Amino acid sequence: MAITGNGSLATLLFLFMIPAALHKGAAQYPVQSQNLVTDNVEVVEGDVAVISCRVKNNDDSVIQLLNPNRQTIYFRDVRPLKDARFQLVNFSDNELRVSLSNVSLSDEGRYVCQLYTDPPQEAYADITVLIPPGNPIIESREGQVIEGNETEMTCTAMGSKPAATIRWMKGDKELQGISKVEETYDHMFTVTSQLRFIVTKEDDGVSVVCIVDHPAVKDFQALTYLVVHYKPEVKIIVEFPDGLPREGQNMELSCQAKGKPHPQQINWVKVDDDLPSHALITGPDLYIENLNKTYNGTYRCFAANSVGESYDDYILYVYDTTPSAEPAAHDSRAGEGAPRAVDHAVIGGVVAVVVFAMLCLLIILGRYFARHKGTYFTHEAKGADDAADADTAIINAEGGHNNSDEKKEYYI
Repeated sequence: MAITGNGSLATLLFLFMIPAALHKGAAQYPVQSQNLVTDNVEVVEGDVAVISCRVKNNDDSVIQLLNPNRQTIYFRDVRPLKDARFQLVNFSDNELRVSLSNVSLSDEGRYVCQLYTDPPQEAYADITVLIPPGNPIIESREGQVIEGNETEMTCTAMGSKPAATIRWMKGDKELQGISKVEETYDHMFTVTSQLRFIVTKEDDGVSVVCIVDHPAVKDFQALTYLVVHYKPEVKIIVEFPDGLPREGQNMELSCQAKGKPHPQQINWVKVDDDLPSHALITGPDLYIENLNKTYNGTYRCFAANSVGESYDDYILYVYDTTPSAEPAAHDSRAGEGAPRAVDHAVIGGVVAVVVFAMLCLLIILGRYFARHKGTYFTHEAKGADDAADADTAIINAEGGHNNSDEKKEYYI
């Protein structure tokens, strides 16, 4: 429909007067809009919104679109409103579709689809303008945290509509923060979330992510990394010898210390004694030449940084050069057992028990044989009692006398 010549002003006045008249009529009759349909629209600020007025069964009635102030945007395919952001997308007997570009917050409201029937019909399309928040900002109470202490972080998402929601992730674990929502004078929202938790040394270098959820944006987040200070972890390593330490060998112990910040100093001492006079300390390493048994004892390595001090122990036991027997395995780590010397008192006790058992056995055997006597006859005594002299006694003994007494001897 073209508007030209002197009738253009009258035609425009007619187009603006029709909605007002229809509006008065609509107030007098119940609105029956089952034949006219439209949809609500959500649009991000700056994007394009499309409003569609559709008629199911049109009888050549006129369709028009009004803004929230009930000004005519389109009458059929004519745009009386001087806002070039509105453009006709489609016009037919069954649809009037209009686009609105570069949407701003002032465009939000209820738009009216009107169908000239008797009575007139209206359908309403609510345009909701979504305004994404600004870039989220993470702030930490301190730059670095000492293990075992509590840290506090704050994430802020400003100037959104509607209000955003904030979630927290530490590594792959979700943490619960406390959020506060504030509405500004222009009906925008600022959301602040506060997170508190106790840190451990394992948290050093772990990411903390503030995730902002809002219908106008996706994957909106801010990230920071934890810096955790902790006291050193100390471990003594035997560089050589590979096996058991023996007299005459050389030994090198290395003190490995890890901490944050890195340990500033490493010290070697011998517990309850002085280090061997010719022991050499080079940085974290302790070197001892020509081992002997006087060097036996506990050697301790200390490491310290600004957070604290830690140590590890190594128990040295020097074996003979050619031992008769030695354990199958040996570890001089403190707390894991040191080599045990032969206990001479135990050996003496075993020998005493064996000797005592043998004496008891001899006593028992003596008593046994004393109770069981042995009896035997001696020939030289036979006939001696009746003989007048020695020669006669010998003759009698050789000849034998049955009436001679039995001589008994006992033995043990």
